Amino acid sequence: MKKVRKNRSPKSLNVILWLSFFCFALLTVVCFGLGEMTVLQQASRERTVQNLADASRDISAGLRLGEGELLEETQISAFLITMSERYDVNARIVSGDGRLLFPRLENGGTEEEAGYAGEVADMRANEGQVYIVDSNVYAYAARLYVNGEEAFLYITDTYTLGKAVFAVMIFQTAYMAVIMLLAASVISGAISMYISRPIADLTEKARRMSSGNLSVDFAQERGMSYKEIVELSESLNYAEHELSKADQMQKELIANVSHDFKTPLTMIKAYASMIQDFSGEDPEKRNKHAQVIIDESDRLAALVNDMLDLSKIRAGLEALKTSLFNLSDYLRMVVSRFDYLTETAGYRFVTDIADDLYVEADKDKIGQVLYNLIGNAVNYTGEDKTVTVRLYGENGIVHFTVTDTGKGISPEEIDTIWERYYRSRETHKRPVKGTGLGLSIVKTILTKHRFAFGVRSEVGKGSTFYVDFPARTVAELKE
Repeated sequence: MKKVRKNRSPKSLNVILWLSFFCFALLTVVCFGLGEMTVLQQASRERTVQNLADASRDISAGLRLGEGELLEETQISAFLITMSERYDVNARIVSGDGRLLFPRLENGGTEEEAGYAGEVADMRANEGQVYIVDSNVYAYAARLYVNGEEAFLYITDTYTLGKAVFAVMIFQTAYMAVIMLLAASVISGAISMYISRPIADLTEKARRMSSGNLSVDFAQERGMSYKEIVELSESLNYAEHELSKADQMQKELIANVSHDFKTPLTMIKAYASMIQDFSGEDPEKRNKHAQVIIDESDRLAALVNDMLDLSKIRAGLEALKTSLFNLSDYLRMVVSRFDYLTETAGYRFVTDIADDLYVEADKDKIGQVLYNLIGNAVNYTGEDKTVTVRLYGENGIVHFTVTDTGKGISPEEIDTIWERYYRSRETHKRPVKGTGLGLSIVKTILTKHRFAFGVRSEVGKGSTFYVDFPARTVAELKE
């Protein structure tokens, strides 16, 4: 049976920082103490080896081992005792079978009769050098002869630190541990408060924003915070601003959609009732009223289709079907769709379209872009009813522009005209029927293609919308 892991509750930043500093201080003290003890032990080993080498040299010289003869037997014991005290070592002369020969006691005997039998093999193997007997003892052995019998000068020394040294080390380590842990607690507390206070403040403000308060100010005083928190607060302020815009757009979207749906539905219901009650028997009136119903149904269908298209493109559900095509011919065809405005409403279309400019894009989607931008210019142009359409190539780019002579767009509205259901504050005639989603669809399609686009406008002098297409050549078309 699979065990279910319990989710542990997250720890406070203050606790994490305190524990981190505490553990760091404790680790520092332990490492320092161990390191110091290791250094002292190593120094003690080196001192022991050097002391043993010095003692062996002087004792050997005093016994005249180099000349192959010994001191008088009556002098050997006193000499060994004197040199042992001087160098703080144990100097002995041991027979080949492990008996202690010197130093002798006053009664002529020795402390041990045969206590070194187990060490004789090591003495022979390590003759003339310092070697390790066990974990705490170093030794030196040199061969000599006493009364014609084989013997060994056997000198030993220990490197274990004295109890007093260890006691001092333990006291110093404990003293430093207390000081460092106290300092770590104070420092970690101050740092954790410095770090966590602005985070806690941002968290509380974010909680208020998540509950629906979109007027929260995340700004931090630069002198009271640090770079990352200031950058985070600026990012949260930007997010709050964007959420406020999105919330306002949502409200406007609901209001506008409700209005745009309500109007055709009201008209459809009203004219259907009129057909039912008044014009059912009059073919002329019935046809007129039925046409109104058809027109309003078309308008409602267009609104629904535009909203669906916009949602599909933004959600990535509708993939682009790119192909290489002649944008010059295609643009002329799109402009020709507005000829009825020239004949019926006196509009004038000035065109400057260079020949044989090719682009690679989704032809149908680009058609929507061109139609919406030209239709937008028609709706917002000035009293002269003039719209200028240009297409030309330059430096590997195909530039498309459409210019109206209207009242222009104020700087504060430039960034919002591409949003859904945006309407300029300026009143305008609308000879081209639209759903309010035209520029939003344009932005979505061009962003999907990754084409550069934008608008240049000056209040009182009209606006120019532009799109830059990467140019392709006829040769590429034939490949």
